[in-house]
Amino acid sequence: MPVPFSRATLNKFKDRCNLLVVLGPTASGKTKLAVGLARALGGEIISADSRQVYRGLDIGTGKDLADYQGEWGSIPVHLLDILEPDQEFSVFDFQRRFFRVFQEISGRGVFPIMVGGTGLYLDSVLRRYRMEEVSENKHLRDQLLHEDFEALCARLKALNPHLHNKTDILDRQRAVRAIEIALFQKEKVDQQPEFAALSPFVIGIHPRREELRQRITARLKERLDAGMIEEVRRLQARGVGWERIDALGLEYRHVAYYLRGEMGFPDMVALLNTRIHQFAKRQETWFRKMEKNGIRINWLNRPDVEAALSLIISEADE
Repeated sequence: MPVPFSRATLNKFKDRCNLLVVLGPTASGKTKLAVGLARALGGEIISADSRQVYRGLDIGTGKDLADYQGEWGSIPVHLLDILEPDQEFSVFDFQRRFFRVFQEISGRGVFPIMVGGTGLYLDSVLRRYRMEEVSENKHLRDQLLHEDFEALCARLKALNPHLHNKTDILDRQRAVRAIEIALFQKEKVDQQPEFAALSPFVIGIHPRREELRQRITARLKERLDAGMIEEVRRLQARGVGWERIDALGLEYRHVAYYLRGEMGFPDMVALLNTRIHQFAKRQETWFRKMEKNGIRINWLNRPDVEAALSLIISEADE
């Protein structure tokens, strides 16, 4: 049943804030919290996940589509299942799509709720990264065609020592594109596009370390039992190459090791479990960095809807 939330309080909150953000590391329960808040506030969700944009990447990315359903009806979610797995999607693409969806939702008088764990995507919206669309440079691509992958990565790191997106050095096509963008930005002062003004209220979930470790390990087993290996097989059978599957990261890369016979099943599971724990730590590091850069995050240690609503009510009453 939806948590009671008075119209007067909602109006006061909306006078102060026009976007609710729910963030947290993998397996923290942020989707369920965002859905509970959407039911209470009458909102719609905008996903901020770099892999959930892809169709067919369901189990490995933890889309948890059932979480958006319930006896009180389904909660609309945007920027989910919008691309094929072999298509590229960058922080630039996410930022533009987010603001289009944000304006569309707001224009209908509905409250937008952004939820995700991809720190780069969240930060690009909340701190309004300056980015510009970069067309393909055929002359440059012809030059880079003959460079080996290690040289490409070295060139990219020289151009961009503070590389945000580490996946750019895991895939040749992404590395070439990243060099293309870095050179363009070096040669031209980019223009800040006109984005809608944001007054965000950010709620973060920071589970206790041991609790999160247990949740990550349990969820990995659930995903394997639910058919994650078969999901990767289907991607490969659909023509998605191994290099691209590797670039999709974590679950997909490690299951690919197993399917190619490069690693036994127990070793794959153990290594993947370790890598997901490490990934969660990197997410938390990114969130701390966001705070240092001026983003105020209101922390909860568990995905408690009533506790989150208490934070929202406090913000409305300030």
